Amino acid sequence: MNENDAITHVVETMSRVAQWRINNFDSTSPLQSESFKIGDRHWSLILEKRRLNFVIILIPEWELSGHDPLIASFNMRVVSLVGGRKTLTRARVRNKQVNYPDRFVWMLKVPLTRRFIIEVEFLDLKTAYPNGGEPRSIWSEGFIGNQNAKAVAAFGRLLSESIHTDIVICASDGSIGAHRAVLAVRSPVFNSMFTHNLKEKELSVVNIPDMSVEACQAFFSYMYFNNMQCEDFLTYRLDLLRAADKYDVADLKDACEESLIKHIDSENVLERLQTAFMYSLPRLKVYCIKYLVKFGKIFDIEKEFNAFVQSADRELVSEVVDEIISAWKGV
Repeated sequence: MNENDAITHVVETMSRVAQWRINNFDSTSPLQSESFKIGDRHWSLILEKRRLNFVIILIPEWELSGHDPLIASFNMRVVSLVGGRKTLTRARVRNKQVNYPDRFVWMLKVPLTRRFIIEVEFLDLKTAYPNGGEPRSIWSEGFIGNQNAKAVAAFGRLLSESIHTDIVICASDGSIGAHRAVLAVRSPVFNSMFTHNLKEKELSVVNIPDMSVEACQAFFSYMYFNNMQCEDFLTYRLDLLRAADKYDVADLKDACEESLIKHIDSENVLERLQTAFMYSLPRLKVYCIKYLVKFGKIFDIEKEFNAFVQSADRELVSEVVDEIISAWKGV
C-alpha cells in the first residue's frame, strides 16, 4: 500500500446517528474510532478480524459517562461505498441491557469492501438504575428545570386553581381561566391584545379554536411555570410549536426546535423538514437536510422523497435539491 492508499477513517454524528466512514480498508490490523457522543453518552467503535470473520464492537466509554447499566435499542448496518451505495448487512438490537464494563459485539458474515460506512442509529437509550427504579430514556429528561420549587408551585396555583383570573381562554373543546398580566409579560402578541382596543380586551375572552383544552393547558403551564412534564411536552409538542410561533413565545419555540432536532429519523425527517419551513426553524432545517444528504438517508426513503418533491413547497424542494447536487459534486 502506498502513501496515497493509507487508511483514513472519521466519525460523524448528529441527533441519534453515528457514521464511521472508512476508506482504503485492509484487514491487517484492528481499527478503533475516535470517541463520539450520542445523547449524554460517549462511545467508540472497534473493527477487528477474528479468524475468518470481522467483528464490530460498540463500546460505551464508561469512564466518561458513568457506570450505570444501559438499556439500548438501536440499528447497525454496514454500507459499501464502492460502485454506488449498498447495504451489506444490518443488525437490530432491542432493549439490550449492558453493564459495566461490557460492550456490544456484532460478528459480520459478509466480506468488507475498501470503502464503507459503519452506522449506528439509536432508537432509545435508557439508564437502568442498579438500586431499582424505572429505567429512564436519556431523551426524556425534564423539559426545563426550576430551582425554586416552592415559589413555582405557589405561582402555579394561580392557573391550576383559577385564583383571581381575569381572562377566559376558549379552546376547541373547553375553556380555562388565566391572567392578563402573566400572558402579557410572556407574549408580545397577548400584550398587544390587552393593550389595544381589540375584542379580546373588551370581552375578556381569547379564542384558540385550533388547540384542545389539554394542549392549551400545557401551553399556559409553560407560560406560568417556564416548565412542564416531559410527557406532556412530547405529547403536545407540535401544538406547542404552533402556539409559540403564533403568540411569539420565543423560548418555547426554541425548546420545541431543539427537541425536534433530537428526534429525527427516517420515518419523520420529511415531516420535520416541512415543519422547519413552515415555522421558520433554520437549525431544524439544516439538521434534516444533513440527515438526508450527508448521512445518505435519502437513499433509504427514495419513494417517500419522490412524493415529497412532488407535493412540498417549491422553495423548500429547490433548497434540498441544491444541497443534494452540491454533495454529489463534492464526492
